[in-house]
Amino acid sequence: MLFPGLCLALNTSMQDFRRLFAWQKAHALVLRTYEVSAAFPKSEQYGLTSQMRRAAVSIPANIAEGCCRGSRGELARYLRIALGSAGELDYYATLAADLRLLDGDLRMDFASDIEETKRVLSGLLKAVVKSTARTDN
Repeated sequence: MLFPGLCLALNTSMQDFRRLFAWQKAHALVLRTYEVSAAFPKSEQYGLTSQMRRAAVSIPANIAEGCCRGSRGELARYLRIALGSAGELDYYATLAADLRLLDGDLRMDFASDIEETKRVLSGLLKAVVKSTARTDN
């Protein structure tokens, strides 16, 4: 299966979000974000550090909330919000690199982690939307 746990997400009574591959990738990205931002200067504690961490945490949190809402339409809605937060995190990583808070190699690795999470989320969203369209007909 392209997205392990996909059939779980398509089950409207599914509440064990931790089994979703997309949630696992997003949770790993949160941990990575905390690791990366820990080296930022103290002056960024309430600025970029806080914003990056908030955006990162929002990704798996929205996946979890969508899974517990009880409908595929709601899951799709929250997956879209999670994707928006991933895009926001991507921008913050770009900003951190431009401010020289992330060096080239670290920036590339972190960007790759973000892109992979976005790819998995996009695939899950497409499958959920397709499944919703099939059940609506």
